[in-house]
Amino acid sequence: MRPIIKKTEEIYSAHSLEKQKKRYEALEEGFSGYFGEHKKLRFFSTPGTTEICGNHTEQNCGKVFAAGVDLDIIAAAEQTDDGFVTIKSEGLPEDKIDINDLDVRESDKNNSSGIIRGVLKEFKNNGHNIGGFRAYTASTLFRGSGLGSAAAFGVLTGIILSNLYNDGQLRPVTLAAASKFAEENYFQRPCGLTRAVSCASGGFTSIDFKDGDTPIVEEIRCDFDKFEHALCIIEVDKTPKLDLEKLYRQVSGEMRAIASYFDCENLRSLSLDDIMLNIGDLRKNFGDRAVLRAIHFFRENDRVEKVAHALLNNRFEDFLSSVRESGNSSFKYLQNVYSPDDIFHQSLSVALHTAEIALHRRGACRVHGGGFEGTIQAIVPLDELTQFKMYMEKIFGIGACHVMTVRSVGTCEVEDVKLV
Repeated sequence: MRPIIKKTEEIYSAHSLEKQKKRYEALEEGFSGYFGEHKKLRFFSTPGTTEICGNHTEQNCGKVFAAGVDLDIIAAAEQTDDGFVTIKSEGLPEDKIDINDLDVRESDKNNSSGIIRGVLKEFKNNGHNIGGFRAYTASTLFRGSGLGSAAAFGVLTGIILSNLYNDGQLRPVTLAAASKFAEENYFQRPCGLTRAVSCASGGFTSIDFKDGDTPIVEEIRCDFDKFEHALCIIEVDKTPKLDLEKLYRQVSGEMRAIASYFDCENLRSLSLDDIMLNIGDLRKNFGDRAVLRAIHFFRENDRVEKVAHALLNNRFEDFLSSVRESGNSSFKYLQNVYSPDDIFHQSLSVALHTAEIALHRRGACRVHGGGFEGTIQAIVPLDELTQFKMYMEKIFGIGACHVMTVRSVGTCEVEDVKLV
């Protein structure tokens, strides 16, 4: 396998190229200002990600359709021989990890140091080379957005190690697996593999988790710009924070409970017909919500295939229709738009209604990420974008609507940074 190295014009759109070059210039200045002199810096970039379809299906070995976005984390890195990985992220404290001390620490929980240490450990577990480096990073991803900032940081750490110490031979899915390992075991937050795979791969990806942690990843080659729509992520949540881990466990747990009725570990081994033929017993034994969530799972898997097929055949209206169906299913059947423990706060519901009004029956909108709080996603016609952004921000605040597009390139080393 050839190292993943790309030119800036392959990564960024023409209209943003000068802005991106200035970002890399500031990154070099940040590295020099923090670490001092350097011999030869190497530059890296990892995109954020957005789930388009496949809401809460991965944990039951389902299918997901995701896309890399043009917001990213970038790094200036230099190999060292001191036995430490030292990363200074703009605006955050330094992380310094001894590559010979990779045991789990309580201080790594919910900390970027846990991502770094965990990636190093997983590289070592799998016989890959590790070594010291120092890096300065900057990010346009915003936290709590569902854009996979933790996954992107893990994949970024992995691509640096791959290109500095492993001749760039590690595949994107291998980098994604290391990031997931770190997030689950060191950062100590339950997570799937979807976000890391999408960050590593870029573009549109259809991911089939039939075999669990060894997914089938299909790149869906498509020039999203030609459809003249923008991806928007709208920050809407101003409510008290929920116990999201509990809510997410309930979703996957109720699906697996339905599967257990058939002596199966997960829903992927079954079909919607199995549910409907036994719906009376299932409702009695597990409750209506669990049944509805199982129904969502099967229909969502079908929609992932429809979404991929529509894009491959340039049927954009069919693509939008399936995205809208996914959002409706999440609201009605999966039920992850608001918490039943806090019916007073339903900001995502308000945001979805607002977006539907602003879109004038065009585009699409849906809950984004795990749901219950945080953000919604909208696919907005460019000729409506200015008014849509103004309308949403009138209600949810200036800067709440983040406009982006699909980035075709996944994690990579940036070959030709020419500092302006």
